[in-house]
Amino acid sequence: MGRILDTINEPRDLKRLSKEELINLSQEIREEIIDVVSKNGGHLSSNLGVVELTLALHFVFDTPVDKILWDVGHQCYTHKLITGRRNRFKTLRQYKGIGGFPNIEESSFDIYNTGHASTSLSAALGMAVARDLKGEDFYIIAVVGDGSLTGGMALEALNQIGHLKKKLIIILNDNEMSISPNVGAISGYLNYLVSGQFFRRAKELTESAVKSIPAVGRLMFRVTRRFEEAVKKMLIPGSLFEDLGIKYMGPVRGHNIEMLIQTFYEAKKYNGPILIHTVTRKGMGYIPAQKEPSKFHSASPFDKKTGKFIVKDSPPTYSSIFGKTSVELAERDKRVIAITAAMPEGTGLMDFSKKFPNRFFDVGIAEQHAVNFACGLALQGYKPVVAIYSTFLQRAYDQIYHDVSLMNVPILFCLDRSGIVSDDGPTHQGIFDMAYLRPFPNVIIMAPKDENELRHMMYTGYLENRPVFIRYPKGYGIGIDIDKEFRVTPIGKSEILKDGDMGVIISIGSMVYPCLRVAQKLEREGKNLKVINARYVKPLDTELLLELSDNYNYLITAEEGIVNGGFGSAVREFFDSKQKYSMKILSLGIPDVILPHGKREEILKLIELDEESTYRRIKNFLESK
Repeated sequence: MGRILDTINEPRDLKRLSKEELINLSQEIREEIIDVVSKNGGHLSSNLGVVELTLALHFVFDTPVDKILWDVGHQCYTHKLITGRRNRFKTLRQYKGIGGFPNIEESSFDIYNTGHASTSLSAALGMAVARDLKGEDFYIIAVVGDGSLTGGMALEALNQIGHLKKKLIIILNDNEMSISPNVGAISGYLNYLVSGQFFRRAKELTESAVKSIPAVGRLMFRVTRRFEEAVKKMLIPGSLFEDLGIKYMGPVRGHNIEMLIQTFYEAKKYNGPILIHTVTRKGMGYIPAQKEPSKFHSASPFDKKTGKFIVKDSPPTYSSIFGKTSVELAERDKRVIAITAAMPEGTGLMDFSKKFPNRFFDVGIAEQHAVNFACGLALQGYKPVVAIYSTFLQRAYDQIYHDVSLMNVPILFCLDRSGIVSDDGPTHQGIFDMAYLRPFPNVIIMAPKDENELRHMMYTGYLENRPVFIRYPKGYGIGIDIDKEFRVTPIGKSEILKDGDMGVIISIGSMVYPCLRVAQKLEREGKNLKVINARYVKPLDTELLLELSDNYNYLITAEEGIVNGGFGSAVREFFDSKQKYSMKILSLGIPDVILPHGKREEILKLIELDEESTYRRIKNFLESK
């Protein structure tokens, strides 16, 4: 007998299945997800936790007429498997394959791109208002992780949802984790709701018993209602949401398909906003992921029999070097405080959190708060080190300007995952940071060529009395020796790596070593180029740039960032301001396109920024008239 999964081509195929068949299908889906993610890598824990929840939603609702928004989208694998993408699922996160997040260009069942957290409630409310204005009738369901609910945008949306009271279903997927274990008062409140389900059941039984008393039962019930309202906020689960004007149902066991289906049918009867609190377990059905859900959040390939990751003999990652350096700085100075936004493991701060628990703060998925929180600490004399992925720091753009730049607050920002971030696709590419940070006054922006230079830049930034941003890539370092002692990287000064007389390459960050190898190859062909490690995006080494303009005819800039407004633009703008150069300039970087998911090497080749393409483009540039 074949798999039930092989008969599911679209959600309507679920509706003919029995309860037992749905349970068997859940197991088949888990096996498929584990098999593919073990080979391709991907978000395992979160997806194993929502299998039954996803099947129940598609069983009850009529998608894509009814619309499901996933927040965060890294819990959408089951959704993709049953919405016509089963045969392509083995291409998950591969170049030209299906993405690991919802993508409106990939399927009509994906109605909103959700690679960042806390966005779905606002979008869902907008869709609900549009639906009602057009006189249409369908359901909108936002599946929100408990981590997403900590984001300020989600709370802003809840405020208006309760005010407008549009027909909208919110599924709160509560697994007590976003990526790492959740923190904060909201997480504590959700834990309280789960523990309060016994009280809710007891209350329902008591009400029923009181009403059944002959003659006086209903009168007694009405009298006690006032007292009930007085204690409601202390005792009854969901009172926070109900006080906001949102009906609360739950908690519901998130791995019981029959209970979920029954609850969703009941929710369809309500003509206003309703929140269904489901309790799930990350990694459900795969013991290694259940035991260590954080490690299997965004997993690299692993042996599915043992759960052990396939690790090659490689240099340390930039994240691990950042983490170790943070600990060293904290050992030197009690004022050093580490802050991250739900990424203690991903950023490399776990050792710091264990050694200095009183000086480590995970603020949850709340990047805007993280920045302002750091401002308050810095203005009181502390030395905050804020570790946030490049793509996620974009969410705090106004805070960087209004609260950091204008007040010239000395904070060290470390931007992990800068540049191309391969398999996670468009929402996670860290390619805009140089362009979006460069216009701000007072800031210093650096990018190391290797992991050893990262250490020294962190030390330099720690000493500075200005906002400092250091961008560095995902993955392994170059593998060079690490200096034991720190040294200062002179502010705004570049480093000459190779001399030459025909032209000059000024590269920054991850492009330095590839450009050096390209220059060495060109030298063997008689084209001798000077190679410079810029180190700083801001301030530029203007003294050296003026010297270059007097002595060279060809200048090439290279960066793993967006060309528009990036490092190369900064160099051109400087020369334009001086109105005195006659050099030909070639700017190599990421063009004005949306980068797909795929291996970093594949993306670099696609945009002609890989080493071979860089060699060809520079050679053609030097030979052009």
